[in-house]
Amino acid sequence: MNLSSILKPDAVKVISEASSKKRLFQRLAEAAEASYGLDGDAALEALLDRESLGPTGVGSGIALPHARVTDAKAVRGVFFRLERPLEFGAVDRQPVDLVFALFAPESSGVDHLKALALISRTMRDAAVCEKLRANDNPATLHTVLTEGRPSQAA
Repeated sequence: MNLSSILKPDAVKVISEASSKKRLFQRLAEAAEASYGLDGDAALEALLDRESLGPTGVGSGIALPHARVTDAKAVRGVFFRLERPLEFGAVDRQPVDLVFALFAPESSGVDHLKALALISRTMRDAAVCEKLRANDNPATLHTVLTEGRPSQAA
């Protein structure tokens, strides 16, 4: 598994502003609907339900919201770079500017966990985050995220 199999180029966006976490989740769900044909309302509801269990802001300005969605056929991702960081309730209480959302089939089992681990490893790489924060072009962001990071056993 690699990020290029999870993340389509058109699912990478630079967002000028998100007024709230809920609005951010709405935009993520809309992007998942546009890029992968997922039911946007169901994707939003699944993200909100998962977030109610605990915040997915992992620190250092990074959030990894994820949810299982009934109509997902495979594990899929949406990446947003926020031009203005958003208060997210992250573990380190820092606002978030890099958001990688993951949508998985309800029956995905280990694939969902492997994808989440791969995304987490990628986003923990300081050099990757520096490049993501330094670029405004979605195509460049997609390249930074997907360049040669094969999965490792979780």
